[in-house]
Amino acid sequence: MSYDRFIDERLLTSRDALNRMQIKMKLTEIDEGARDFSQRFGRRVLVKKVLMTIKYTETEEVEERELDIEAIEKRMKKERLFSSTNRWLSQSDIKNGYVVSSHHFGLLADAIALDILKI
Repeated sequence: MSYDRFIDERLLTSRDALNRMQIKMKLTEIDEGARDFSQRFGRRVLVKKVLMTIKYTETEEVEERELDIEAIEKRMKKERLFSSTNRWLSQSDIKNGYVVSSHHFGLLADAIALDILKI
């Protein structure tokens, strides 16, 4: 692998406040037909599904879950009348198919609010 394609693992991994778990998210599906009319944020893609890898640091156990972010957002709007998720990601926030850690909790906000994820 050349140096220009090297991505630091710390950029892709987020942790909870007590460092009990580490989270990594890989994009599995984006909406190809979605058009972003806002030029203010640059080129963005609309996320539909992600594969979330959770590593529990105390036990070294690894868990993988696929989350349908689009379905969770629809459920949140239906049950709670609003949604906090912004599924649009800048292309610069995607590295080798993974979402950079600074956007993990933004994408997971609705899943956490609906108790789908216990983080």
